Formats: sequence, C-alpha cells, structure tokens
Amino acid sequence: MRIAVEDLSVSLAGRTVVAGVHLVAKEGEIAGLVGPNGSGKSSLLRTVYRHLRPSAGRVLLAGRELSELSPAQSARHIGALPQERGGDFELTVREVVAMGRTPYKRAFAKDDAEDHRLVAEALTRVGMAHAPDRGFAQLSGGERQRVLLARALAQQPDVLVLDEPTNHLDVRHQVELLALLREQRRTTLVALHDLNAAASVCDRLHVLHRGRLVASGEPREVLTAELLAEVFGVRAAVIEHPLTGDPLIAFDHRAPVGAPDPGVPGPVAPPSGRGAAGTGEPAGVGAGVIAPPSVVPVTEVTVPAGLPAPASVERQEVS
Repeated sequence: MRIAVEDLSVSLAGRTVVAGVHLVAKEGEIAGLVGPNGSGKSSLLRTVYRHLRPSAGRVLLAGRELSELSPAQSARHIGALPQERGGDFELTVREVVAMGRTPYKRAFAKDDAEDHRLVAEALTRVGMAHAPDRGFAQLSGGERQRVLLARALAQQPDVLVLDEPTNHLDVRHQVELLALLREQRRTTLVALHDLNAAASVCDRLHVLHRGRLVASGEPREVLTAELLAEVFGVRAAVIEHPLTGDPLIAFDHRAPVGAPDPGVPGPVAPPSGRGAAGTGEPAGVGAGVIAPPSVVPVTEVTVPAGLPAPASVERQEVS
C-alpha cells in the first residue's frame, strides 16, 4: 500500500520542526529517513502513525487522506514501532504482543485461535518465541525492542512505521531485523541513525536537515561525501561494500566534525526550480541543502515513559 506525505509541516511549542516535506513510499518499498538529531524524523513519523497532528499538509494512504479514517481503521493499515520504548508494567511478553490485535476486536473480546497463532508467529519472527510468559519489565532494552516490533507485526499492517528500530540491538539482532524487513517487502517508513544500515536495507533515502527535505533518491545517489559533510558535519569516504556491493561509509574519526577537503565541491542545488532528478519531489526539493532561518532546529519531543499506545490511539485532542 502506497503512503505519501504532501507539503507536511509540524509545529511543537510554537516552533516549526518539520517544514513543507513531500515524500512517497511506494507499495512494497522500504523508504528511509536519515538526518542529524533534531532534524524532524520522529516528528514526521508521528504524524504518519497519528500521534501528532500536522500543522499543515496531509498524509495519504493509498490515495485517501489518513485523517478521514477512524483510529481503528488506520491501525489496521499502519503498524508502528515508536522511539518511546515503554516502561515497567506488569504484562507478559505475550500480552504486549497481543495488543497488536486490538484494532480487529470489539471491546472486551477475548483472543481467539487466530489471535494466538499470529502472536506466536510474530514472536518467532523476532526471535522471542522462547519467552512468551516473561514479564515485559524484566526484559533488556534489546529484548523489549524486539517484543514491540512483534506487536507491530501482529497487527498485520499494510505499512510499517519504524523509528530507530535497531536501537539497543546487538549486531546479530540488527542484521536479523534488517533481513526481516527486506524479506517482508511491506511498505515501510523507517528512521535510522546508522547510515550503513540505511544504505543496506532501504530502496530510497530521504535526508532531513533542520526540518526540511534536502535530498531524496537511491542510497548510492544520496550518500555522497559532500552531503555527509554538509548535513552531518563529518569527513567520510563512500566505497563499495566488499560483500554486498551496497554503499559503505568509512568515517574519518580523527576529524568527526571536519569540513570536506579543499577543492571538493559541496552539494549543488537542482537547476531553476526543479526537484532533483528522479526524486519525484516538487520544485525546490533536491540534493541542495536547504536550511532557512524560519526553521528552528530543536531536539525532538519524546512522550513520557510507559508503553506507547497502539497506532489506533491519537495523542492530541481534536480541536
């Protein structure tokens, strides 16, 4: 199922944290959001799984405006793994994952055989089938992460929205999670700080900087040494991964906030009002870094600790 963000802006506490963003994740495509801390990645994703209302613009699900759907309807289509990981509360692993079945059930309805099957299947996929009766509060950060991903999978959504899904995971489980995303071929919007992971798993990357979209395209097109210097403030070389052929970023850790070598040109803005070639973005969006003074870079707001509600629950009051 295709999901599109059109001219989306988000304001928090009177400050613009996302400004006029356009992007599309086609059916079956893994679309990655990358950018420095405070660039607006989480705020944008929260509008997609309806924990934030945009101040302008809209989100379209298969051509239909998301705000037209009831919370339960949208939760049947969109499963989320938020950045807020949940707190200490007395539920078992199985009970947490079973919450993913809520959008399909009437109030107070008990789980049926199909629910039990889907919960067990989701736990197996994330490598937690051995621990259905363990208390969620007793798990490590990485184990909690995998359980909350299983909850999203148990929803059987058409679209997955994942905010830093590899956080707290060891190397093996990071690799397994990325392999699972590729295997699913489900429409996915995922925010990642690990640029090498993003280059490996994503079909397209969208780079956010100070709340604006500054580049879109295939990882090989987007992840250039020039962009890494301009947006992330690092010196790096982009080479070919010897095992996979994907772009591999080698950072210069001796000068983590250095500028590019003298004589190396910075990013070039797309010509005369046209988006970067092949991005499908409107005029003014492309490989050039855009940092207008009207957008204030802020640290993204997090929701207080506690298990995040399923995607069917909106966190803002309807005005």
